[in-house]
Amino acid sequence: MKEAVNLSKLPDSPAGTDAVARIEAALAARSRFDAAAHLRLMVGASQVGWLPRAHAEILLAQPTVPAALEARGAHEVALLPRCTDFAARSAALAELARWLAGAGHVRGWRDELFAVTPALQAPALAVVERAAARFFGLLTFASHMNGIVGDGDGRRRFWIARRSPAKAVDPGMWDNLVAGGMPHGSDPLATLVRECEEESGIPPDLAAQAQACGVIEVLRELPEGVQWEAVHAYDLLLPAGFIPVNRDGEVAEHRLIEPGPLLAIMADGAMTVDATLVTLDALRRRGWAASGTSRA
Repeated sequence: MKEAVNLSKLPDSPAGTDAVARIEAALAARSRFDAAAHLRLMVGASQVGWLPRAHAEILLAQPTVPAALEARGAHEVALLPRCTDFAARSAALAELARWLAGAGHVRGWRDELFAVTPALQAPALAVVERAAARFFGLLTFASHMNGIVGDGDGRRRFWIARRSPAKAVDPGMWDNLVAGGMPHGSDPLATLVRECEEESGIPPDLAAQAQACGVIEVLRELPEGVQWEAVHAYDLLLPAGFIPVNRDGEVAEHRLIEPGPLLAIMADGAMTVDATLVTLDALRRRGWAASGTSRA
């Protein structure tokens, strides 16, 4: 995975410098991770998550699945060591997820399965209800897309989306035009194309033209556990007359915005961490100043 954002290469105009400094401070405050407070969650020899030590105590005490964890020294635990195949692990994790939800440790049930795996290219070792992934601190995957509009007069603008206030995660915050978690059995582009149609009404033939721009790793502590996510970043150049239309109820509004005001939104901490990283990465790659003019 590449470095999340090289802040030193972002716009260096006075306004841009001030905004970037504020964004950097906000990201640091929202991205803390103390490895000592977590255990490496292992399946065999593969690390699949960062389990908070407090969550390990919950799993050790739960009555539903015997031997859910096994200590491996001071810094590692084995997940379901008595389960030796995909089906057995998945069944046990389904029981654990239902118990965790019933006990109030997991919220926002999704009826969607995420892979338990050490890498996107590796075979899944199990699947688990998406809502429980952060409780276990599992490595997850997502696709995010910058929707970019360029006019003939040289103006550059981004379409961004405000998350529905009913969302279980980051309700009401600004997000990339399209962003979605990658369910088991999908891949980055397929996930993106699906989310484009659902979240913004972008047809599949246009969505498939999105440019892959690398992978950004997010690792941070959250009240519900850990977000350890490989975010696949994309850019899509949209026609000037394009108007996004949400179809799945997960977006409250869309806004077309120039880079300067967009930096201000990010500096205020009003955009999700992952979307902020993906947007900053686009600004760095394209060399766009806070004023919205191109320096390329």
